[in-house]
Amino acid sequence: MFVTAYQSDAWALLGDASRRAIIEQLSLGPCTVADLAEDMPISRPAVSQHLKVLREAGIVRDEPRGRHRVYSLDGARLDRYRRELDQFWSDALGNLTPRTDEEQKEIG
Repeated sequence: MFVTAYQSDAWALLGDASRRAIIEQLSLGPCTVADLAEDMPISRPAVSQHLKVLREAGIVRDEPRGRHRVYSLDGARLDRYRRELDQFWSDALGNLTPRTDEEQKEIG
């Protein structure tokens, strides 16, 4: 149930700073858990748990290479989450009404 919730909720999935950092690092190229953990303030097991969540959501792929697993991004799936967030902001900002000159003066 824990991981299933992330598969359909971009906010929950990408709301964690560690997962965003992992995605950012993987956007530069494939990495092992050790590579990812090297630059993060969390343990390797914690990195592995975040990778599991990202993998089960389909954002990250892994493949064995020798004794290690190498992780990479699935750009198409990540793009789906990006579109979901873009749609949210488009709708939210589209619903805002412009401020009057008087309201703008009150704000500063």
